Amino acid sequence: MNRVVSENLREAKATLDRLAGLESEMIAAADAIAGALLSGEKLLACGNGGSAADASHLTTEFVCRFNQDRRPYPAISLAAHGGDLTAIGNDYEFNDIFARQVQAFGKPGDVLIAFTSSGRSENVRRALVAAKELQVKSIAFLGKDGGSCTGLADIELLVTGTVTARIQEGHQFLFHTICEIVEEKLQA
Repeated sequence: MNRVVSENLREAKATLDRLAGLESEMIAAADAIAGALLSGEKLLACGNGGSAADASHLTTEFVCRFNQDRRPYPAISLAAHGGDLTAIGNDYEFNDIFARQVQAFGKPGDVLIAFTSSGRSENVRRALVAAKELQVKSIAFLGKDGGSCTGLADIELLVTGTVTARIQEGHQFLFHTICEIVEEKLQA
């Protein structure tokens, strides 16, 4: 077997094995998301780079569907609005691109889902702070040691490790599992 393939398979298995310790956090995240959506509230999601793609992927699972045909639910990726991102980055600063949108769109009862594979994304940290100030519940998908975002979210899903790709794969496993649990709750 190719060295890269075998090493990646070994690392991916180790990452997935560590996720078993996050079961209670996954259930809490699913409960928070389902509770918000069933109460008529919305989801906001943010992240940078690959984590921005994860935020958009997650919101799409609720706007469209995950496994089952069901009504759409309001979920907004804060990384998807080019006009908002560039205006805020230009008129204020890049570190405010998500916090300003949380301030614009968030209200008590909503849920912010933040992704940072390093835990050190200042714009994600500021979004979590803004959510707390607005009483928006927050779920953070963190990586490495959690970085400066540790302790800011109501629910933290920390995928430890040093390889960003494995952390992102762990995040995807976690949010797909959460989506499946939430969808069952939405169908009940």
